[in-house]
Amino acid sequence: MASTTDLTARLQKLGISDFPAYPKAQPDLNPVDIFRSYISDELSKISGVDRDLIFPALEYTSNPERGDMVIPVPRLRVKGAKPDVLAKGWADKFPANKYVDSVTANGMFLQFTYSAKLLFNIVINDILTLKTDFGRSDVGKGQTVVVEFSSPNIAKPFHAGHLRSTIIGGFLSNLHEKHGYKVERINYLGDWGKQFGLLAVGFERYGSREKLQSDPINHLFEIYVKVNQEKDNELATNDGKSETDDLARQYFRKMEDGDEKYLTLWQELRDMSIEKYKETYKRLNIEYDSYSGESQVPKEKIARVMKELKEKNLVTEDKGALLVDFAKYNKKLGKTLVQKSDGTTLYLTRDVGEAIKRYETYKFDKMIYVIGSQQDLHTAQFFKIIELMGYEWASKLQHVNFGMIKGMSTRKGTVVFLSTIIEETKDAMHEVMKKNEIKYAQVEDPDKVADLVGLSAIMVQDMQSKRNLNYEFDWSRMLSFEGDTGPYLQYAHSRLRSMERNANFTEKELLNANWDLLTEPIAATLIRTLASWPDVTSTALKNLEPSTILTYLFKMTHIVSSCYDVLWVMGQERELAIARMALYSAARQVLYNGLVLLGITPVDRM
Repeated sequence: MASTTDLTARLQKLGISDFPAYPKAQPDLNPVDIFRSYISDELSKISGVDRDLIFPALEYTSNPERGDMVIPVPRLRVKGAKPDVLAKGWADKFPANKYVDSVTANGMFLQFTYSAKLLFNIVINDILTLKTDFGRSDVGKGQTVVVEFSSPNIAKPFHAGHLRSTIIGGFLSNLHEKHGYKVERINYLGDWGKQFGLLAVGFERYGSREKLQSDPINHLFEIYVKVNQEKDNELATNDGKSETDDLARQYFRKMEDGDEKYLTLWQELRDMSIEKYKETYKRLNIEYDSYSGESQVPKEKIARVMKELKEKNLVTEDKGALLVDFAKYNKKLGKTLVQKSDGTTLYLTRDVGEAIKRYETYKFDKMIYVIGSQQDLHTAQFFKIIELMGYEWASKLQHVNFGMIKGMSTRKGTVVFLSTIIEETKDAMHEVMKKNEIKYAQVEDPDKVADLVGLSAIMVQDMQSKRNLNYEFDWSRMLSFEGDTGPYLQYAHSRLRSMERNANFTEKELLNANWDLLTEPIAATLIRTLASWPDVTSTALKNLEPSTILTYLFKMTHIVSSCYDVLWVMGQERELAIARMALYSAARQVLYNGLVLLGITPVDRM
């Protein structure tokens, strides 16, 4: 790992001896912090504003017309002068230097354009040296984040609706780790409640041990559908009464009482379901630290929750049931049950008990719940109850919500489960790959590559829009190798890999390239974009948006595509070819880092 001392030595070789080391910067990990540190220091001298105010106010831009970095002058809180006048005066006073090529005023904004020469000499070297660490930071060092995501219901197939929670949660976990946090990934399974009693009643009537062993999830789902239909028919024909429903309630009551006879089947079905889920998670590059669930919340924790709610006068009784009325705290939250009239617990009660257990276990600095927007009210009620109970760590709970997937079905139009969607996508990718017989013959494991490209198609379509928006599942757009899709990004990565193989330069040659040969404007555009990658990951950490990463990756790969028409490698003089290939290799590394951060495995050939 490079150090600030190493960086200072590298800058001195470029004729720069005035680098102002800044305590809050990480220039050894983020090259933009070199410019941010210098600008903060110099602008502080010109304006009289403390650099501690200037440094965090400097923002990277995605629009070349606004320069590489901009500062909104009002953020510096200078009294007695108009921001546009200040911007103009400061721009005029900014000295000529080797860090920035230009400083301009644009209304109330001060815009800075980095020195392209310095960028080439610092950024390419950093990327090729740091490799997967380029984009990393230490902002979360010493802090623990718990991320709860996916949370399917036991004994049911992995429904497409759980896809969003799973891949967004996986991304957020990776993102926090990339910024130095210790991350605990938790899958909080829906493995308790009367519905499990209903499934057990159904299994006693229609279950097959043979089918359970061969295809447990689908067999249990068939049983669950059948027994639900039977229950609904009884309710419709017997004046709202159902023997099946009563038996299910009794069965769950026995489970809650800890009756081993009733818990044995439940444990077997839970274990089988988890093993099947792990197969899907492995394909999505997700591994959990803990498979928790409603059933794992200790009884004493639930008893403690109920005791504290009563002691703090937070519950009222209604026909034997206990509820919390939020009217005097927040009318929008309404009322919610915390205990049924028969004494059994509810999802919300168990959520509170589980949260208390997690804080006592992990002493987390933040706990993120990746749950769909449909559960906004439930989650708000849950957080409010913990706050009202007096737990100061309630402020450390965060709900990361997301919209729904609309129209998720097979290519034939049938609504199905995620495993079927994944298989169909893989088959479609395989068909496309076979069309180029020469390239297909060079792929070592085409079935695996088709699977990886197919998964990237699904994941990119899901994550490229703002997560709180609903989106329409679109087969034709998702499977396209043109436009902003997963296959396009995979193709971009494999093409850059192919260039590296064909050029066959050593790492030492690339690191010692003559960057002064990179004079084309498109090369400068690409290096400026690559330099902003660490800032992009920092922005994603603030807004928790996968789309922030994808927007950047598409922009960057589009620029790389434009470079192919100008920055030729093959057939060029060796020194020029090495410099250009180093730039392409840096772009390939950043693309790799971005895909991995999203949970996607980049392919080298396709």
